[in-house]
Amino acid sequence: MARNRVIYQSEGLYVSDDVYSTGNTAHEQLRRVQSANYSFSVPRQDINQYGQLARIDSLSLETPTVSLDFTYYATDGFNERTLGFYVATGTGVTAGGFASGHMVTSSGKNFFIVTTDEGVDLNGQAVGATDSAIGIGNGYLSDYTFDAAVGSLPTVSVTIEGLNIRSDTTASSIGTPAVDLEGAVLHANPIVLPNADAQTGAGQTITALKPGDIVLSFGGFETGGNASPLTILGGTTGAHIQSVSLSLPLSRTALEKIGSNTAYARAVDFPVTASISVNAIVNEIEEKNLVDILNSSTEHNIGITLKDGSAVPALVYNVLGCILQDESYTSAIGSNKSVDLTFTAQIGGPTDTTHNINVSGVSSEAIFS
Repeated sequence: MARNRVIYQSEGLYVSDDVYSTGNTAHEQLRRVQSANYSFSVPRQDINQYGQLARIDSLSLETPTVSLDFTYYATDGFNERTLGFYVATGTGVTAGGFASGHMVTSSGKNFFIVTTDEGVDLNGQAVGATDSAIGIGNGYLSDYTFDAAVGSLPTVSVTIEGLNIRSDTTASSIGTPAVDLEGAVLHANPIVLPNADAQTGAGQTITALKPGDIVLSFGGFETGGNASPLTILGGTTGAHIQSVSLSLPLSRTALEKIGSNTAYARAVDFPVTASISVNAIVNEIEEKNLVDILNSSTEHNIGITLKDGSAVPALVYNVLGCILQDESYTSAIGSNKSVDLTFTAQIGGPTDTTHNINVSGVSSEAIFS
């Protein structure tokens, strides 16, 4: 029976261990997903000739652009681990910075959006023959952004760039969307996805984290030092933080070659510069001089700790080697005076302990097993 519409209750988002993954143990369903959008664009060159007004053909000369972006509530680091990030307290990962797994050559991951029958919850049932699936092949992460603000739940936004997209009318045996980077040949093995899980049972008690349980640490930026902002950030007299955003862009360049219809790699553009944006209500001003700030190259660490309603940290971001980049004040009749600050940090290699992002989370369950 044809569906009249598709809404969030009927869909689930899965990610593979790698592009060659086929079995249900090599795929994980992402948790607390709030939105998922996908699209593709095929750049073409029209072929025209003298003696004829309209084109005679339209050929694709560049790698098609396949994109997927999704958001989810920040919880315990499980989603980050399945996406290939290094989270310190997780299992089955190797040592390195948070983004180290995305800064090396790979074939990417596959992503699947499964849709079940209208009016039926996908979670709690087996992925079956009446379900359909959209697959994004050779997906590379190009942006990771964490956002937290007063009055809203902390969220994470992820952008993926892929090489191929396909649809299947039955999710019980899905054709792989991955392509061979050397010859653009589809891998032959079918995909079997695990059953959808409501993810609210034993060991999965964190439904979401609240902004009231977030602790911010600005290291040497709080008080003292020539690199500190004009606004006091630390202590009981510090500015009242309204929002904080951590952005980790991993822009990529498609590397192509003669003899292949697709890119043989999507390489990260270096150097990688992370940024932290903070908005706060101004109350006290430090005694500072812009000239002193310009003459200072002192770097400090910024920490974002999300607790689970108690004293236990559920997810912790530590951004190492930050520098104050921008400071902007806004004041008008009828509103509080506010300040916007931007800090930047360049990301070093996996073993760099002074310029990196370190993340830890309470999730320690095995993934892809």
